[in-house]
Amino acid sequence: MIIQYIILFLYFGVLFLIGILASRKIKNVSDYYVGGKNLNYWIVAFSSRATGESAWLLLGLTGMGAISGVSAYWVVLGEVLGVAGAWLFMAKPFKRLTDEYQSITVPDYLESRFKDNSNSIRWVASLALAIFVVIYVSAQIDATGSAFESFLGWNYFAGVFTGFLIVLAYIFAGGFLAVAWSDVFQGSLMFLGLLLLPIAVLLGGLNWSSIMMKLQQIDPGLLNIWGAGGMNLINMMTILGFAMIGLGFLGSPQVFVRFMSVKDENEINKGRWVAIIYTILTDAAAVTIGLFGRAIFTETGMDPVATLGNAGQNVLPMLTELVFPALIVGFYIAVVLSAIMSTVDSLLVVGSSAVSRDIYQKIFNPNIENEKITKYSKWITLFMALVALSIALLVAVSTPDRTIFWFVIFGWSGIAATFCPVIILSLFWKAYSKAGAIASMITGFLCVPFFKFVMQPMKGIGIYFEKLDVLAPSFLIAMLAGYIFTKIYPVK
Repeated sequence: MIIQYIILFLYFGVLFLIGILASRKIKNVSDYYVGGKNLNYWIVAFSSRATGESAWLLLGLTGMGAISGVSAYWVVLGEVLGVAGAWLFMAKPFKRLTDEYQSITVPDYLESRFKDNSNSIRWVASLALAIFVVIYVSAQIDATGSAFESFLGWNYFAGVFTGFLIVLAYIFAGGFLAVAWSDVFQGSLMFLGLLLLPIAVLLGGLNWSSIMMKLQQIDPGLLNIWGAGGMNLINMMTILGFAMIGLGFLGSPQVFVRFMSVKDENEINKGRWVAIIYTILTDAAAVTIGLFGRAIFTETGMDPVATLGNAGQNVLPMLTELVFPALIVGFYIAVVLSAIMSTVDSLLVVGSSAVSRDIYQKIFNPNIENEKITKYSKWITLFMALVALSIALLVAVSTPDRTIFWFVIFGWSGIAATFCPVIILSLFWKAYSKAGAIASMITGFLCVPFFKFVMQPMKGIGIYFEKLDVLAPSFLIAMLAGYIFTKIYPVK
């Protein structure tokens, strides 16, 4: 246990050092929010992937692999298609336009793209972003407590407060630069950790065929790509829900702000292959870890939840402790925390920029000095983090049977449904109007809680929406709303 604490101390020490070094590079508000738009492809690629994955990859997707079996690989396909679509088709035009508009936030870009002098687009975008950022961060904070609890046997609440304080410390110091640099470090840990564990299992004496035979004995449905029961309507909705998670990479601000920060379009050409390969390897490894854990830790007729935790989310800690010595287990604690904190830090910087720059500076006090905006951003970051912490604690107390995967996905879906349709249409449809953009954002924002809390509990049809989850229908309706309102209220 001492060895594990030493490794954690070193891990946190690196984060603090990054924050201190980054703080010395902060000269203006552009440095604080987008790294001065001068980052290279390696930093941007790793930062975008570390930010886009979060706790759901290390704890949620591994657990899904354990519970659902090989059908969880549909998530991998959806993620790869989403990341590839963003880097191959959207990153360069988005970079080109944001440079032309001198945008340093997504609301900046949207206001310039639609020539909105009324601030209505900025209001809608900033408020929606701030709200769902808080929800998403609360899910990550919740996962922090679970990680400390699973690996170190800590009290859940002690883990929550520890992770909360650490991530705030280096964001306060260095803003976006600290976030981007730390994401390279943390993304590298995630990459190594996910790839090493299944390799270690195979080198330890097990082979792929024996694992598949064991899964067949436990439950043949685990090896059916369509899920238990084969191809039926329920399973098709489930698979569609799995694959549509990748839609969130097609415009979510915490990911697309990385494209603003890259030095030039040539860096995007190089960075896209790093991002795509990273996604293929890490996501496939996560599902594979879940499969290995299910084969090793359960028997025929055994309840996997009772053994592997709710939604199987303890499978990675359990497999790590079985395969590796204490020194390496300490490394894996840092890997899980990296997945969580690399997302929390990015979200908080994006969320604070929505309030401090996009609302306060751009709407109420345009003449304020940039140094003051940077200072205010730090205090807004603290406030938003405290609200997220409160939500995480409330959910933990009121919903003990929650799962990390779906708690995280709700926040992810809210941001994605609000912003991805408007970003896609704004890049590829010149006739897209301001009214259409506002309709897309409001519709996407409202549809996520509607499908979650109204449609899913309904008798009869609710189960289908539960399996499909909220992102796909919310995304589709937001796109449709943008089209309809653009036709009704075209560009003048």
